[in-house]
Amino acid sequence: MLQKIRVLDLGSFITAPYAAMLLAELGAEVVKVERPGGGDPFRAFDGNLYSPQFQAHNRNKKSILLDYGQPAGKDLLLDLIQKADVLIVNMRPGGAERLGIGAEEAMRLNPKLVYCSITGFGEDGPYKDRPAYDTVGQSLSGWLSLFHDSTDPRIAGPAVCDALTGMFACNGVLAALVERSQTGKGRKVDVNMVEANLAFAAEPLAQFFATGKNVSPFGRTALSQSFVLSCSDGARVGVHLSSPEKFWLGLVAATNADQLKVDERFSTREGRVRNYQALSNVLAEIFATKTSHDWHERLKANDVPFAPALRFDELMGNEHVRHLNPFYTLEHPVYGAVQGVRNPLRFDGERCEALLPPPALGEHSSEVLKSWLGLEEPASAKSAASQE
Repeated sequence: MLQKIRVLDLGSFITAPYAAMLLAELGAEVVKVERPGGGDPFRAFDGNLYSPQFQAHNRNKKSILLDYGQPAGKDLLLDLIQKADVLIVNMRPGGAERLGIGAEEAMRLNPKLVYCSITGFGEDGPYKDRPAYDTVGQSLSGWLSLFHDSTDPRIAGPAVCDALTGMFACNGVLAALVERSQTGKGRKVDVNMVEANLAFAAEPLAQFFATGKNVSPFGRTALSQSFVLSCSDGARVGVHLSSPEKFWLGLVAATNADQLKVDERFSTREGRVRNYQALSNVLAEIFATKTSHDWHERLKANDVPFAPALRFDELMGNEHVRHLNPFYTLEHPVYGAVQGVRNPLRFDGERCEALLPPPALGEHSSEVLKSWLGLEEPASAKSAASQE
């Protein structure tokens, strides 16, 4: 889809690398520009330079090692920018400008460039110079309040804010590329973590605007009638009834539980929402009486929306996950077998994928200098783009 698009990824950690990886999975040639001293800090999260965290956000890319803090390296980077279609950075405001690769300079060199700047808090405002990571963005956007309301200082789950921001950044880049195909001119695309998470919280915010009341961590699940229920064998089942009455009636039929049939608290959807905690307790008692296999058969027979609540180590044991074939294994020449998850998009029934394993640090320096700039690694290139 994007086979003729060249992308420079100057990002680190998650947001910019994830946005660039999404473009790579759509066919773009993505070159990750890394500086001496270890490259992307995510590389060393588990003690080497090829951590699972790095792998997760850098599939399908090439890596060039370039010290663009020095004159020779900066000159090469500016040459690469002139050949690029997209440049993605995630720095505090002013950081790229201090390096001489801000949007104004880059787009002066390459008026067709789509320049994507990702920040924590935006380009201006009272918080603009503060450092920001996932939990910071979740906190200020109110997103964290939807998942955590206790005094436990621990936070559960993966990085949500970072990934969402990367997805919005990718959307912005794609829109700018479409516009460029019509106008011939590039764009600067700005996205920040706080606004990205606010935008993704459209539903709970709409509820707040309508009612003036904060949404609790269980507010959405009460309205959607969602439950995760443990069976007698210890396995769990996720059930999501939504609003159609037929799904409630299907659950009642599947359980054949008198309490669900006669309890007035559960006779209407409004009552079930209002008494969500009580209904959850009743369902927990009911589901604890039978195995997961029994419940799967009963729920399926009564057309109840459900699925087994799987752990990662159970995924490939599930027949439908196996059918989807979402995972792949690639062989890296240095690091060996690398597993990953495919992009979920299909076009005309076919996946859009040109799979490359995450790159070693500087693995493609010579290749990129030759293919982008026609350089056969002269002395200046060797010193500016040297392997560590």
